[in-house]
Amino acid sequence: MNATVGASAAGIAFVIILAVTVGTVRPRRYVTVAEFYVAARAVRPWWNGAAISSEFTSAAACLGLAGLIATHGAPMLWYPVGSAAGYVVILALVVAPLRRSGTYTLPDFAQWRLGSAALRRYATCHVLAIGLLYLVSQLHAAGVVLHLLTGLPPWTGWLTVSLVSVVVALAGGMCSVTSVQAVQYWLKLIVFAGVGLVLWYAWRYGAVGGPPEVAGAAAPAAGASLAGAGDPSLPGVLTVLLACALGTMGLPHIVVRVYTNPDGRSARHSIVASQVLLGLFFLLPPLYGILGRVHVPGAHEDQVVLLLPGKMLPGPAGDVLTGLLAAGAFAAFLATSCGVLAAVGGAVSACVTRPSVASFRIALAATAGAALTLTSLTTAGSSVLLVLLGFSLSAATFCPLLLLGIWWRRLTSAGVAAGFAVGGGLTVALVAGDLVGVKVGVVSQYPAPFAVPLSFAVMVVISLLTPGRVPLEVDRMMAMMHLPDDLASPSEDRSSPVDDRS
Repeated sequence: MNATVGASAAGIAFVIILAVTVGTVRPRRYVTVAEFYVAARAVRPWWNGAAISSEFTSAAACLGLAGLIATHGAPMLWYPVGSAAGYVVILALVVAPLRRSGTYTLPDFAQWRLGSAALRRYATCHVLAIGLLYLVSQLHAAGVVLHLLTGLPPWTGWLTVSLVSVVVALAGGMCSVTSVQAVQYWLKLIVFAGVGLVLWYAWRYGAVGGPPEVAGAAAPAAGASLAGAGDPSLPGVLTVLLACALGTMGLPHIVVRVYTNPDGRSARHSIVASQVLLGLFFLLPPLYGILGRVHVPGAHEDQVVLLLPGKMLPGPAGDVLTGLLAAGAFAAFLATSCGVLAAVGGAVSACVTRPSVASFRIALAATAGAALTLTSLTTAGSSVLLVLLGFSLSAATFCPLLLLGIWWRRLTSAGVAAGFAVGGGLTVALVAGDLVGVKVGVVSQYPAPFAVPLSFAVMVVISLLTPGRVPLEVDRMMAMMHLPDDLASPSEDRSSPVDDRS
């Protein structure tokens, strides 16, 4: 056990030192807040694609998904399909028009497209809620992993991830965050692929008794379900697929990546690159899930991956592999937490005060403090459940805003506000009711198929009833979003609410 603790501590320390070094050594200095927040719009597509893939492969993807496959079996294999579908939707309908708009955040887009500062503040509240769901899931997973591997109390994991993420994001803004995430994507891919192949070889060729039939392995007890997540039934799987397919575009830390590219064409290339890299990574959770179903049945979903080396290869080999997986897991926590903090901090700072680098840093630190407080007040569950709740909330709010705002000129601020209230409110109410035992039939178990269409419908109907709220310059804005890059006026010429001197 002491050897396992030492190897795990060494792996975690290596990732922390790597993140701090990459993120803080000679960070680029920026003149404007906008440059600080979107890395001067100078990130190249494949580097940006690696960063997108890194923050998307969070604790839920690296640990929780394999645990769900181990717990529930084959139906959970559909979850990565929903994520892939989400990137297809972004690529086809959102990425280039959104980049050409010249905005910097989702609330910034809402104000630019619909001319309402109040709507910007309302959208910022939803960005904050989604970001906190992601952050709390990462912090809880970090606490679970650190306690499992070293025996330290969970709060040490929460604090470690929070402090390192804040340091990286404060040092150089989105440029530092991007560098850390891109490096950590390759670290995660190499670690999880390498360890997975070693474990598969040991299982397949008899080092742990030969490959037993998976179908004959003892099935672990079913875990909890929330907003369809963790439910292996057909309605549960379809709910998650819908939430992932439509919710990906509204995740603040994913969408902000669109703004870091020089133009709409390179933004599209970034999404294509991320699809390729995510496709490579998502080959791994099924491997760990199958091994976990055989060798560690009944384990906590976020612990399955980390327990496998010690169960399959007890001794020095298992200790080393566990240390490598600990490094990969903390790379996942840090990459996602850095991205979420930068995205949410930028949106909040531009909403509540006059934008500056100082206000960005204050908002970022305050967001980290809020996430730590919420983590301390809640209990650790499966990381997948909280993340997919964030997807559901995004699908019922920002998905209708983006699709209608980009493709329908008659959308109004009143329609969006009503759609947010109905779609987001219904999602939160149904999930909260489900948690306390107040259920409304199948609607409580599967909120996305009901909340998302209702949000679209409310936005359309209220917009049609308030034609006087359509912005006067809507035709110019639609042309800016949809004309090719070489024909549209440069989006950087637009005066943005965050484009002030620091």
